[in-house]
Amino acid sequence: MSDWQNRVAFITGGVSGLGLGIAKACSDAGMRLALSYRNEDYRAQAAQWFAAGGREEPLWVKLDVLDRAGWAAAADATQAHFGEVHVLINNAGVSVFGDTAEASHADYDWIMGVNFGGVANGIVAFLPKLKAASGRRHVTNVASMAGYLSGPQAGIYTASKFAVRGLTESLRYNLVPLGIGCSLVCPALIATNAWDSAFRRPQEFAGSGFGDVDKAELTSFGAIFSAGMDPHEAGRRIVAGMSAGLGLIFTHPEFAEDFKAIYEESLAALPDEQAPPERLEVERMRRAANRAALEGKAISIRDL
Repeated sequence: MSDWQNRVAFITGGVSGLGLGIAKACSDAGMRLALSYRNEDYRAQAAQWFAAGGREEPLWVKLDVLDRAGWAAAADATQAHFGEVHVLINNAGVSVFGDTAEASHADYDWIMGVNFGGVANGIVAFLPKLKAASGRRHVTNVASMAGYLSGPQAGIYTASKFAVRGLTESLRYNLVPLGIGCSLVCPALIATNAWDSAFRRPQEFAGSGFGDVDKAELTSFGAIFSAGMDPHEAGRRIVAGMSAGLGLIFTHPEFAEDFKAIYEESLAALPDEQAPPERLEVERMRRAANRAALEGKAISIRDL
């Protein structure tokens, strides 16, 4: 029997793309699901997959991840429906690209609001439910390889994923002592329609500095996504990483060259000199506190 049998998972954006792939993999592992959605057609298509396979129908929760009251209601509804909530998977996001030097406040507010704010909203809403539950529990935040790799057309998107990475890496130190696992997922190219987010920009964020969307150009760019990994396969790799208790889950293998360059550039940027003993001791204490947290000790500021 799977470690996840009858665990209840709430997954944002769980009715299409990578989110649906994760939902399928969670269902394969025996989890019971609550899936957030915004698009009724995607929800109906997802429902067909569960019905065709004789799977338990998920609890469908309509949710805008920017809506904090909606998040609170979603957490209460999920707990009321299932009794407990054990797993939170923050997956929903938007993929929007443009010249960061031209970006407007609306661009920052929308992309950061959904990709980072949505994760923060989920954590605030659902962590009390996970803390109150028993047995195996887990928080998984889906970022992107853009959480490590930057580029000229993805500045705000990249910033949002760097933020999710930093939040999740830090949160893990707080959750392990509570008996709650925590994983950062950084996928790369997935065969989804994530590329078309700009077509669905909400009216309240309409004042983009990126200019009008060139439909033909964006559609042509979207064609590369057909070369991406199957979402269900990516979902299986994510659930396998959660099962192994990994803090960091990479789904794609093709980035050794990038990480080697990051490593070498980072080391080369360090001043070539000896740090004074007092500063070395501060960093020794920091590393020791981090190790202790991952071994199950609750760390306070006094331990740093």
